[in-house]
Amino acid sequence: MRHLKSGRKLSRSPSHRKSLLRNLAVSLLEHERIITTKEKAKEVQRLAERLITLGKKGGVHHRRLALARISHRSAVKKLFDDIAPRYAERAGG
Repeated sequence: MRHLKSGRKLSRSPSHRKSLLRNLAVSLLEHERIITTKEKAKEVQRLAERLITLGKKGGVHHRRLALARISHRSAVKKLFDDIAPRYAERAGG
């Protein structure tokens, strides 16, 4: 039984799943729209909302935390400069 087990496995190994979600998050940040399955979208939404929250907080520390999660400089720059300010007044991620 999967009681209190968060996240979907998506029929992939942990390393493949991590890479997939990172790549989807980078594509989402760069293009601001992606086409994928509902299950993958729900999983990448969790990651993207956490990244937007880091962007809303701003600062060097939060930028480095975002780089540690997706390691794509141009996507992190766009996140902190363009995307996060749009959601500054919005509560939540």
